[in-house]
Amino acid sequence: MNQRETQLKAFDRLLTIMDELREQCPWDKKQTMQSLRHLTIEETYELGDAILDNDLQEVKKELGDLLLHIVFYAKIGSEANDFDIADVANSICDKLIDRHPHIYGDVKVANEEEVKQNWEKLKLKEGKQSVLEGVPKSLPALVKASRIQDKVAGVGFDWEAPNQVWEKVEEELAEFKAEVANANQERIESEFGDVLFSMINYARFLKINPENALERTNKKFTKRFQYLEQKAKEINKSLSEMTLSEMDIFWEEAKKC
Repeated sequence: MNQRETQLKAFDRLLTIMDELREQCPWDKKQTMQSLRHLTIEETYELGDAILDNDLQEVKKELGDLLLHIVFYAKIGSEANDFDIADVANSICDKLIDRHPHIYGDVKVANEEEVKQNWEKLKLKEGKQSVLEGVPKSLPALVKASRIQDKVAGVGFDWEAPNQVWEKVEEELAEFKAEVANANQERIESEFGDVLFSMINYARFLKINPENALERTNKKFTKRFQYLEQKAKEINKSLSEMTLSEMDIFWEEAKKC
């Protein structure tokens, strides 16, 4: 049996198990798309954690969990005769072929940027009124800002060089500092948002994923703070009883770990 046959057999096994669970398991029988939605979001974040940790065994497991959810939604769709897993697969196949005319047609592209620009133009031809329609409203704000910038850059609304973007960051920082001095809370928040948006844009020019970068910092801070907590326990002190200089000694130790 070749690799493709093995893959198809494994997928067929999953579809069979899904059919059996939907028919026989009390929990699986009562699930709806709405009840699965928050679980799917959780599974996606768990996959994201595994990717950031470079834990490939965990990535494999979390991909399986997400694949189960995809099959589950398709099963529910088939029960209402709306769509099934074949429709799902064929739909994405058709989209990929349509969106890659440089592979399946006669369009020529020179680089990745031209591929992205063609992608956005094709979506507008499909009937979308705005290139921003494809940005989910429920995305976290940082991720949404990054996707918005990617989308508009795809149709040419972009800076020409990184130094221009950094100048914009400095401009927004100056405006933010001015509003802090004026102590206008509403304006401070507005300008702070502009600073974040411009920093996310600068990250794009540096080929940095801002969500990944911030999450790595979150993990780093958490690890160091938990080291600090552990050291405080070892000397029978609570953090509230320690001075900042005492805590800083352990913090510096944590940075070396």
